[in-house]
Amino acid sequence: MSVEFRQRRPGEYVKMALKRKWLILLPTIAVTAAVAWVVNLGVPFTDRFPRLPDVYLSQTLIVVKPSTLPTGVVPTMADDMTRQLNAISQVVTSRSSLEPLVIKYDLYRTERARGEPMEVVTEMMRNSINVEINTSRNDITNGFNISYRGRDPKTTQAVTSELASKYTDEQTKTTISSTSSAKQFIDRQVEDVKKEIDEIEKRRVEYMNKNVGNLPSEAAALIGQLNGLRDQQKTYISEVGRLQDRRSALTSNLTLLKEQTRQAREDTAKNLTDPKTTLAWSQLVQHKAELDSQLTTLKQQYTDKHPDVITKQKELDGVKHEMDLMISEWKEKIKQEQEKQQNRPDLAAANVENEIKLTDGEIKREQKLLDEIEVQVGQVTARINSVPGAEVALGALDREYTTKKANYDQLLAQQQKITLGSAAVSQQQGEGIQVIDQANFPVVPVAPKRMMLTAMGLGAGLALGLLLAGIFEIPKLLTIQTSEDAAHYTSLPVLISVPELLTPKEVVAIPRRRRLLLAAGMVLTMAAVPVLAISLKATHLFERFVM
Repeated sequence: MSVEFRQRRPGEYVKMALKRKWLILLPTIAVTAAVAWVVNLGVPFTDRFPRLPDVYLSQTLIVVKPSTLPTGVVPTMADDMTRQLNAISQVVTSRSSLEPLVIKYDLYRTERARGEPMEVVTEMMRNSINVEINTSRNDITNGFNISYRGRDPKTTQAVTSELASKYTDEQTKTTISSTSSAKQFIDRQVEDVKKEIDEIEKRRVEYMNKNVGNLPSEAAALIGQLNGLRDQQKTYISEVGRLQDRRSALTSNLTLLKEQTRQAREDTAKNLTDPKTTLAWSQLVQHKAELDSQLTTLKQQYTDKHPDVITKQKELDGVKHEMDLMISEWKEKIKQEQEKQQNRPDLAAANVENEIKLTDGEIKREQKLLDEIEVQVGQVTARINSVPGAEVALGALDREYTTKKANYDQLLAQQQKITLGSAAVSQQQGEGIQVIDQANFPVVPVAPKRMMLTAMGLGAGLALGLLLAGIFEIPKLLTIQTSEDAAHYTSLPVLISVPELLTPKEVVAIPRRRRLLLAAGMVLTMAAVPVLAISLKATHLFERFVM
């Protein structure tokens, strides 16, 4: 079954610490001595690892010089001072700006002597520069401090002064460059927008010229023209209808006249005596009947070639010929009479036909005019129907023109303002930054905090000693070492405890071994102090920490 871990009393932990006191004290002494040696004395017997150098801090105060012109004319930089400072700091703290200072003032000589690349050196210098808004003086609300941490007071003051001058020079250069760039940009914008406005005006004129007669301003005239054409159309339609009615009447009259003429011709045929109604025709019919009877009788008695039959047949043919001749003469008379009437002009019908032709010509003329009116009506209607589209297109052009014009007016106002600002900068009438407090000469170093670093070394050594003691003692906490451990983990009472029994030889050997281990630990501690000091110095940990 599982048994809970026995919680130790504080006194037991104290006993364990006292038991391992030298294992705790010796690493603490070694680390503390090494840190103190590096921080306060440096590593002896070598110039490569000197003591931690003193670090001095020099500051200068720069303020924003107000403009001598009204703020409405020249914009101020108070609202975006932080942004401008960040931009200027990027330039001032760049490698190309800091590297000449490093070489000029022989900065970070130790680091460069041990072969540190210039990128690392300039990064160290960049970390030593601090720029912050000044809040310590109520009468300066738009200033900022520039500080630099260096190892030599005079050099630190000189570097701080040169950094301040770089800030002021860069701000002036940036302001001139930005105002010049802004002026060029706004000039290009004004020119581009002006070209766009001119292009819109050109498109509007071209559209109006292309759609002359279909513009919204001509809609009323087009509607009036359409109404006039509608009235003319109605007039022509009425006239065409009247003429068509007249032609219908004339056509009916012509038909009656032609029917009368035809009837007259038929009456002419009837007025001529039909030969079949005459006495001669009756006699011929009677004689023909007698001859037919006689011929039939002869044919019964004789053949067709008999002389009597042939004679009788000739008589019969002669009678038929006379009858046919009478009919032919009658028809010829009728034909001659009809030809006479046919050649006789029908003046009434001719007059009616002429009137019909005149009416047809008038109808065609009126219809042609009506067709032309309909074409004009269609054209005017199409123009009226295109007016809304033209109105929409012109409205779109007008809206585009209005938008561009408003943008153009705003750009003109900005152009005027930027031009005034550029003139103010060039004449040094605008805002700028200037040094108020020159870089001070530092007398007392601000770093390193040697006592604090030594105390940190003491804490680190103590932690190392406790760690080493824990390595030896913590495993024992998991085993039975005392009668209390036995009673706890076995849940049985301890009846008797036997102390550690040593032989006379062990009584002598164990203390001697302990003294030897202590001596060895002291020797190792003494040897570890310079080794740790050299190691700490070689890592340049404290140099990075104090800077």
